[in-house]
Amino acid sequence: MRRFILSLLGVAALAVAAIAILPSLISSDWVRGELGRQLSAATGSSIAFNGPVNLSAFPYLAVLAEDVTLSAEAEGITAEFAEVSGSVALSSLWSDRLHIKQIALDRPVIVLEERAAGEAAPTAGSGHETGSGDPLPALVAFLERSAIESVSIASGTLIRRSATNPEEVVSDVELTLSAPDIDDEFSLSASARMGERSYETSFTISTLRSLLERQPADVTLAVEADPAPAPGMSSLEASGQVTLNANGSYQIRGGEVEAGEQAFGLNALFVPGERARFLVDLEADRLDLTPFMDVAPETSRTEAPAADTAKQGNLQFLAGFDANMSINAAALVLGEISASDVSLSAALKDGELAAELGHLGIDAGSLAANVATDVTADEPVFRGRLASKGLDITKLAALAGQTVPLSGALTIDAGFAFRGLNGEAIRKTVDLAGTIGLRNAAYTLPGIADETMREVKAKKITARIESLAKPLRVAGRLQWRNKPVDVDLQLPAADTILAGNLSAEGIPLKLQVKMPDANLSLDGKAALSGTYAGKLGFSTADLSAFLAGLGQSGAESIGPLAFNGHVDAGTTSVSFQEASISVNSVEGAGSGSVEFTTPLKIMTALNFDELDLAQLAGAQSPALQAKAATGAEPADVPLDLSALRSIDATIKVNAKKLGYGKVFAGPVATSLVVSDGVASLTLPEAPFYGGHVVASLRADSSQSEPSIALKTSISGASAAPLLTDMAGFKHLEGSLKAEFDVTGAGGTSGALAKSLQGNANVGFSDGAIRGIDIANVYNNLVSLMTSGFKQDESKATTFTELGASFAIEGGVARTEDLKLVGPLIRMTGNGAADLAQSTLNFRLEPRLVASLQGQGAEISTDGIGVPVVVEGSFAAPRIYPDLSDLLKNPDAALAKLKDFGLPIDKLPIGDLLNGDGAGAAVKDLLGGTLDKALKEKAFKQEEQQLSIEEIIGGDPAPKPDEAAVEIPPNEEAAKADAPTELPANGTEVPSEEADGPVEGFFKQLLR
Repeated sequence: MRRFILSLLGVAALAVAAIAILPSLISSDWVRGELGRQLSAATGSSIAFNGPVNLSAFPYLAVLAEDVTLSAEAEGITAEFAEVSGSVALSSLWSDRLHIKQIALDRPVIVLEERAAGEAAPTAGSGHETGSGDPLPALVAFLERSAIESVSIASGTLIRRSATNPEEVVSDVELTLSAPDIDDEFSLSASARMGERSYETSFTISTLRSLLERQPADVTLAVEADPAPAPGMSSLEASGQVTLNANGSYQIRGGEVEAGEQAFGLNALFVPGERARFLVDLEADRLDLTPFMDVAPETSRTEAPAADTAKQGNLQFLAGFDANMSINAAALVLGEISASDVSLSAALKDGELAAELGHLGIDAGSLAANVATDVTADEPVFRGRLASKGLDITKLAALAGQTVPLSGALTIDAGFAFRGLNGEAIRKTVDLAGTIGLRNAAYTLPGIADETMREVKAKKITARIESLAKPLRVAGRLQWRNKPVDVDLQLPAADTILAGNLSAEGIPLKLQVKMPDANLSLDGKAALSGTYAGKLGFSTADLSAFLAGLGQSGAESIGPLAFNGHVDAGTTSVSFQEASISVNSVEGAGSGSVEFTTPLKIMTALNFDELDLAQLAGAQSPALQAKAATGAEPADVPLDLSALRSIDATIKVNAKKLGYGKVFAGPVATSLVVSDGVASLTLPEAPFYGGHVVASLRADSSQSEPSIALKTSISGASAAPLLTDMAGFKHLEGSLKAEFDVTGAGGTSGALAKSLQGNANVGFSDGAIRGIDIANVYNNLVSLMTSGFKQDESKATTFTELGASFAIEGGVARTEDLKLVGPLIRMTGNGAADLAQSTLNFRLEPRLVASLQGQGAEISTDGIGVPVVVEGSFAAPRIYPDLSDLLKNPDAALAKLKDFGLPIDKLPIGDLLNGDGAGAAVKDLLGGTLDKALKEKAFKQEEQQLSIEEIIGGDPAPKPDEAAVEIPPNEEAAKADAPTELPANGTEVPSEEADGPVEGFFKQLLR
């Protein structure tokens, strides 16, 4: 610009000189040549008049020249003028003061070539260079001897060329300068276009003489740009008093600046030179940055640029000078955010701008920052650092128009970088690295009423950011329910820090939470309002204990729990898909939804490989299993179905195996429906132990005591594995057909079992009773009487049919019509099964078929009376023949023995059993002592067998060869004459003094 003004002065000198020599010129060619020579010598430039030159002397001395060129290679200036005109007052011919009426330059094209470093400097002594870089002293010196009414440029073009930078073109230059007298006002107005932007400016100085005398002069400056070079910078107005210092610098005091509708107090120092320098201090009561952050620059008032040619704002207008600036504002506003005590300083040198925000106070706390950029770039890149010792999170969110359930102090120490000058460009390019911390923070969990449960605290937790392109990671320890919680959280830093509406949009995150009693993992998108969508994992070794720690109940039967799946959760509902669920180690998979209403609404569809309802309900907990293994009575645990009253559910179940405990059916497709406190499960016909089963279960918690109702129909099931799995009962085989209809109620499992009532019909076909062969009992009755009975699992009583109907009352199932039909035996019976105590007590009455060697008509065995007793626990019952009735009625026993083919007619057994004396004693013995002993010792397991002598109480029975030894007559006589004395029932007689009762009986029998 300095060179440009010097060129204008040179052209003005040209015009004056031309007018001065006009009278001495004779021809136009000579005039052009002489005029060019004289002006070239005067200005140190090469000036040529290539077109016509017209002169006039009235009313003013005037010259009009066309096609004029100027070249100042030392300065790197060339110019072409389509037309140059000028006029001076006639008085200038005899006065020492040049009075210029007008100088007009029409369609000039001025080219400024920037010299590369090291190129030759201007020749010494040329006299045209002041060396100060300030055109004003030269202009003032010229005006001391001159008066200029008007200098104008019309349709000018200024081209600036550089070897290192693209060509810059300033077009449509219009300029008017007026300096009528050194004591009058100096004014300059100009307009031009640079690229797509138009500029208008005006500049006035109250009096140039004051400057020359180093006295204050009033100065005004106004600049307008369209479109604005930066948001909020469409216009700038400045005013104040300027003083020319002895060193050539200009001091501005008490100035005022208005930019972007903002007003500043101004004190400045301008130092001209090869590179001008400004020192500026701005003071403002209120500084509103909102206009400066406007995204879209203003459009031109004349012609809007096309969308594809529009350029981002830049700071290149700052590249031509150096500056130091400080801004202090009592209040700063940015949108809805206000700040106080703002202190900002900036330094601009060689195109590098460095600014520092010393203090920025807001309602939430205070900030400090620094930033640097290259103002010569088309899109300036800003780099800096931001720091805060503590920002109140609640107030900070309020400033951003948000409400968040988080409180505490936010600390920041982070570097940042971004490109561009508008909000959109900044959001797209900003990056951040450093640490962000929370101090004395508390987060309120949504949807939890208990204040002690919903608050999560953090004394201090720090997040480190490597880049906004990388996840922000927060790792530390929180406090919840006065327990430590280890957290590892990853958030996309850009979305977290730059998101416009966190409450609505949500934040992508990865979260790992480890608590003493549970683990939680999230990988999805969550919003501060309480919504979440993504993967969720949760596991706890004991859900009941975990909920108890939360002050909740209702899941006492649930121990281990695990969930993994995709979840869409809101404040009023949650749904899950592709989920795997494990409850008490029962694993399933599927989808569903839950609505947080009263009652809770649940809709799910789950698939299981094996669904054990007992294990699901917690019946097979390790404690119960350990107790069952010891053989102790079943545990009487509380039965609480109250949770059913708080839900309405439809749970569709597909299971390859569905059952309770060890008893399973499947595959099964069914639905569990819960409504009004009642749960109903219907099992359609399903494969079941080689047969089929149909069942329905109803659990009712609507009354004061929970109740159940079970209906089951079984057909064709294999009895042995079923009864083994159901009750550990291994003594019955066959094909089972059964129907059960049972109801019960109670507050504990024991009370429920004791309340069971209903009926059952059970039938077995083509099976066997394991542990006893009843036909073999009769075939070996004498041996049994002498040697006792041993239960043998390898032996069995086969049957074609076995059936009974049961009436269930008080947890006990009783029957009076048990009936068995087999190839060798028929049997009836009665008894009971105590379902609460898991015990049996049955008495079976067998009848033989024709003979023991073959099949035929039934033979009554009532006289012998060898019923079969089944008693004891389900898992280990005792099955044995009851011999007590056989020996209570010896008369009938003899008859039946004879019917079975024993040679009792050759034995004097009649006297023994039917006469008086010794026979009566034996009869009494059999009827008394034997009866009692049989009851006490009728059954022994494993190696312990009961002989008949042990049952009665005497010595062991003699071996067969010893029993047949003949007694000498004299000993018989002695014994026959001796008085008969039998011990009381149950009293043992020593074998050294007398034969045992059974030994004596058999000796008499075989005599």
